[in-house]
Amino acid sequence: MQVITVTADAETFTCNAYLVLGERSVLVDAGAMDGVVDAIREHTDTLDAVVLTHQHGDHVAQLDAVLDAFDAELLAYSPHPRRDSPIADGDTVRIGDEEFEAVHTPGHADDHLAFIGDSTIFSGDVVVHDDGAFDYGSFGRTDMAGQSREELIDSIREILARMPDSVENMYAGHGEEFHGEVRDVIETALERAEKREPKYPE
Repeated sequence: MQVITVTADAETFTCNAYLVLGERSVLVDAGAMDGVVDAIREHTDTLDAVVLTHQHGDHVAQLDAVLDAFDAELLAYSPHPRRDSPIADGDTVRIGDEEFEAVHTPGHADDHLAFIGDSTIFSGDVVVHDDGAFDYGSFGRTDMAGQSREELIDSIREILARMPDSVENMYAGHGEEFHGEVRDVIETALERAEKREPKYPE
């Protein structure tokens, strides 16, 4: 299974949009980078599906462009005008060559999903390896309207409870991809989130 960050060359703010090639070609989030369709076409002419971790603007701004360019199915937790299939907590989704369990992980966003497989997690924004706040084990921001630190803490705990120890690849909505002791990264993020301190001190 090959995972390509098709927004890697973005010059403006976007999430990481991941093109996963294998038995089923899937884009995890569409991002907000102009030219993402061209970046996808550098690697494949077909796209079977787009799955969304959540529908914040930096994850879906280019969604219409991607769906217009490819005859791809759209899967998401919450309704979207172009959604073909809903994804509920516990559903299984094939991404690339692997089956992933969808885990509802609110806190950063009410509709947030993480996708957990045997070797890989697409964690969206609920937990990341690195960002502007922490370099090893960080968590999604919860200081904006509709967000909840308590829900996010519960979501990270749920990921740890449902994630097999065999997971060694972490692809988050922001920051760098990580390969190694993914559980340790997520446990570190949980410890930081549980302190209930502002993520970005003024």
